[in-house]
Amino acid sequence: MSTLVILGGAAPAGAGHGRDLSLRALRQFKARGSRVVVTDTAEALAAAPEYASLADETHAVDYTDPEACVDWALEYRERHAVDAVTGFREYSVVAVAEVAAALGLAGNRPELVRTVRTKDVCRRALSDLGFDQPASALCSSAEDIARFLSRHGGPAVVKPRDAAGSEGVVRVDGPGEAAHALGRARRGPADGPVLIEEYVDGPEFSVEGIFAGGSPYALAVTRKLLAPGTFVEAGHTTPVELPGGRHTEIADEATRALKALGLTHGVFHVECWLTDRGPVLGEVHVRPGGDWLHAMVEWAHPAFELFGSLHDDLLGLPVALPTHPVRGAAVRFVLPEPGVVTGIDGWDTATTDRPGLIHAELSVAPGDVVLPAGSSGDRVGTVCLGAESAGAAESAVEALLAETKVRTAPLGTPEEDTEEEDKEEDRA
Repeated sequence: MSTLVILGGAAPAGAGHGRDLSLRALRQFKARGSRVVVTDTAEALAAAPEYASLADETHAVDYTDPEACVDWALEYRERHAVDAVTGFREYSVVAVAEVAAALGLAGNRPELVRTVRTKDVCRRALSDLGFDQPASALCSSAEDIARFLSRHGGPAVVKPRDAAGSEGVVRVDGPGEAAHALGRARRGPADGPVLIEEYVDGPEFSVEGIFAGGSPYALAVTRKLLAPGTFVEAGHTTPVELPGGRHTEIADEATRALKALGLTHGVFHVECWLTDRGPVLGEVHVRPGGDWLHAMVEWAHPAFELFGSLHDDLLGLPVALPTHPVRGAAVRFVLPEPGVVTGIDGWDTATTDRPGLIHAELSVAPGDVVLPAGSSGDRVGTVCLGAESAGAAESAVEALLAETKVRTAPLGTPEEDTEEEDKEEDRA
């Protein structure tokens, strides 16, 4: 019996796509006869006690600390063989690579994972390998941002070097916005550098896939929707087929980049823009995409198990890959106007017994405060649907959302005012 370790593998109820992903992986690993050892922080394990019975073992280890994970893994191996190690969170991928290297297991080389984890280093690596990339630079002051704008023009995008979920990403149109953008993008030390890069104009896509036998295979090309005026993802649709076969062009560019970077293992999620000059690669991730993309990919490929296939590849077993998607899926996120929630209309009715419903979740109630959308954590609800085609899935999810409404009032406005406005609208 093989033993497979998941670093950062626990997710409490209410953790959205992360919980669904971890449970799917655990079930698929167990169904293949492996012992599954789940590690996570002590706080995460305490918040998800059911993993103690779902997994064969659980251990408190900080998946964001690669050195601690290696020390734990070496000590654990003295008592029990380990045959594979994996993880699905952005902040666990370095630890996964370091543990795999320390134990002599299948995995990506740690230095390559660190390259793709750090946005400016990945930009430079892709550019050196001949891929079209936006001009970029590290900035430690508002003056640095202003100098970049004077050289390359605007708009530009300022972001943290290694964050996720659109956290701290700001568009800058001129030097007068530099100080604000620097403050938003900074994480950690007050004087830490942030990344600035040219704004790339074009629709956004991502490529979801998996490595098998050391080679990357694209499973679907996904269209990304952004909330107006932000970098926050408002939804995704997969698979997309574009005129002239340009979706194939996107998938080929992503897999070509993964090969050129030297990556060989895991599930991947590669972002890009489609421009007049062709695909321009964005971020490269050696983990599944968030936002329910793992579930959408499995829906699009009936009977295909994404994590079961990962399990088999890590153990050196043959992997049966699907040829092309045969169904479609779409996810949309609930992004009401900022303010205090005064009422919720239609949610329970719209999300009950809906054909193809993959997931529906609303995390606010009357009295809660809705913040402006600054990162994916500010979204207050999710609807994910599958259908026989991507277009049908989009239509179904949009129809569902049209049946619901999260009503808000600006902070400081009495609820009675909003109720009176609703009555006025009803009378009209």
